[in-house]
Amino acid sequence: MRAISQRRFGGPEVLAAVETDVPAPGPDEALVRVRAAGVNPADWKIRAGLVRRVGEPPFTLGVDVAGTVAAVGERVTRFRPGDEVYGCAFPPRGSYAEYAVAPVDALAAAPAGTGPAHAAALPVAALTAWRALVRVAAVGAGQRVLVHAAAGGVGHLAVQIAKARGAYVVGTARRDGHAFLRGLGADELVDYTATDFAAAVRGIDVVLDPVSGDYGPRSLDTLSPGGILVDVRGTGPDRGAVRKLAEARGLRFAEAGFVPSGAELAEITGLVERGGLRVAVDHVLPLADAAKAHALSETGRVRGKIVLTP
Repeated sequence: MRAISQRRFGGPEVLAAVETDVPAPGPDEALVRVRAAGVNPADWKIRAGLVRRVGEPPFTLGVDVAGTVAAVGERVTRFRPGDEVYGCAFPPRGSYAEYAVAPVDALAAAPAGTGPAHAAALPVAALTAWRALVRVAAVGAGQRVLVHAAAGGVGHLAVQIAKARGAYVVGTARRDGHAFLRGLGADELVDYTATDFAAAVRGIDVVLDPVSGDYGPRSLDTLSPGGILVDVRGTGPDRGAVRKLAEARGLRFAEAGFVPSGAELAEITGLVERGGLRVAVDHVLPLADAAKAHALSETGRVRGKIVLTP
């Protein structure tokens, strides 16, 4: 099969197409014929050596995957060959390939009526937003939620998840993303390039922060007493100072990283099929253009997600 591999850490140019063996699924895994693979910021951070999660090269990147089950391990009963699924594979045998293995507990049946490119754009970003808003913050009707980087991969899904739970949603985004976000249900928008959100926004119950850095301390100013700041960045400066500052002000601080879960993906599938969640795909590129996909992702100006197709 064809796959994208790298032999050293570095820029997008280290990604190269290779011929390699089709992996065999373990007892609790499924072999998926990849129809599409999502690209996430974590991918290029691992490629560059900024995040050392998968050891030394060579390896194949990619977590988001959508495709058709080709074979299953001996203990697998949830899926069988021919099933359309989406979910999470993991480097070093990631989804930037024609076939990938994935733990069955990180997979769910693909949403009906959703093509492979849009299904593959969902797992990491949707699970990140879902865990932060549903599991950690328990967002409910009537609450006010502030979503930073609202036009991004996690952000635009968080806007919709919060709206589906009855919240009033404020988003920070450049002016050129406002029409897009209003179409997703955002109630109020702040152009962070022209306005200091920390001075303009008040009465917030939940902040979802995929940016980190100084956004954490500044976001505390927007929160009502007892409010919670949920940092989903996953990497960056130590949050200890932000946590202490929040506690001193009677506020809460939590980190909520991506956790692969087929069960939570099934809940997300239900929301997609009811029309409450749609993912924006900014670029669909062939697998051979993985380096171009990474260069685009690194600009930080992608609206929604980038997807690769074998």
